[in-house]
Amino acid sequence: MNFRHKTPEDLDVNITPLIDVVFLLLIFFMVSTTFDRQSELNIELPEASGEISETEALDIEVFIGPKGEYTINGKTLLNTQIESLLRAMREVAGDNKEPRVIISADKNATHQSVMTAMDAARQLGFLHITFAAVKPE
Repeated sequence: MNFRHKTPEDLDVNITPLIDVVFLLLIFFMVSTTFDRQSELNIELPEASGEISETEALDIEVFIGPKGEYTINGKTLLNTQIESLLRAMREVAGDNKEPRVIISADKNATHQSVMTAMDAARQLGFLHITFAAVKPE
């Protein structure tokens, strides 16, 4: 019989795999994080309960009907193509490089028709875009 006292072995914790996992998680979160995206259009949304402002600047009023038809400053366009919308907006703006574009869309108008009007204004370099709203009763 062996009655010698065994010396306890020194316990050693290997943290190398833990460090590897932490670095992999750090890399994963750095790669998958979405950063602040810059939008291409700066949109100035009016408040519905605000007062009507009188301005002397040139306004291009784009009316969008329930079926997606466009009317610019009272003149109805023949089709809904972006080329005709660009041509009409360019004619109304004339030499003015920074007119205010007011988009008045019917509540049943498609999202695509509103986006087409915004895209046309962006292509022409018009940065001041507002949306018309009805004051609640």
